[in-house]
Amino acid sequence: MALFDDAASYNPLLPSPPKLSRFKLALCQLSVTPSKETNIDNARTAIETSVRAGASLVVLPEMWNCPYSNENFPKYAEDIDVGPSPSVDMLSEAARRLGVTIVGGSMPETSDGRLYNTCCVYGTDGRIVAKHRKVHLFDVDIPGDIVFKESDTLTAGETPTVADTDVGRIGIGICHDIRFPELALIYAARGAHLICYPGAFNMSTGQSLWELMQRARAADNQLFVATCSPARDPNSGYITWGHSTLVEPFGEIIATTGHEEAIVVAEIDYSLIHQRRLNLPLAKQQRGDIYQFVDLHRRYPGK
Repeated sequence: MALFDDAASYNPLLPSPPKLSRFKLALCQLSVTPSKETNIDNARTAIETSVRAGASLVVLPEMWNCPYSNENFPKYAEDIDVGPSPSVDMLSEAARRLGVTIVGGSMPETSDGRLYNTCCVYGTDGRIVAKHRKVHLFDVDIPGDIVFKESDTLTAGETPTVADTDVGRIGIGICHDIRFPELALIYAARGAHLICYPGAFNMSTGQSLWELMQRARAADNQLFVATCSPARDPNSGYITWGHSTLVEPFGEIIATTGHEEAIVVAEIDYSLIHQRRLNLPLAKQQRGDIYQFVDLHRRYPGK
């Protein structure tokens, strides 16, 4: 039996070959300040620096334009669909001017009276090719350590997000989305070459889970995983772990950084996906007679 229930009807089409199957990716681990204008300027400079270093894909962190707190999310939120949206305008202009694909980290989005944690993907023409609203909100309560509830202000997204770009098919998750292997399974089943997770893991969950989760998602699905965090600010109310990282399809780390502001530039070669899947043919070894995975959004469109 196939991986999908009634696979003949619902198995997704494989992506077209990307224009670039071997390219450089840049992870921009940015410092976040209380000034949105400064954050926008810093992000623009980081994108320009990344392109000069040869990057064809640039990834920004979660909440790169906004200090991470429930108090700040409404203050910094922008209406992406209607505007004005200075953060979106900058990313769109930079993608078009520099001819680069951008996974625009995430930012607080306001829409119809609700707030979302949202990532937009920009094509080389500057247009938004996909928009992902964080599906799994980060609610944590560790006594004596950290208490934080995104659900106090944010609304969860409802759909997985796959973007077809010049640098391949990219699945998008935001931070806590990485904790749920089902989302990554959907992206692998839909033919993603790479999953990008802008994230702001804190000092507790970062030390315990950040590297573990990204290596697991890459190895489980035999594809590339990239994460991008804000730089650590020890004076912030929410202190991030940092360590933006690129992982290859066997779960090995290709490149990473520490917790300070930095730009990580590394090469992705999609031929490694094919090689790893030949080495260990997990798709052929799956037991459809025992378990099956159903992509509800493909089986029941509009659900």
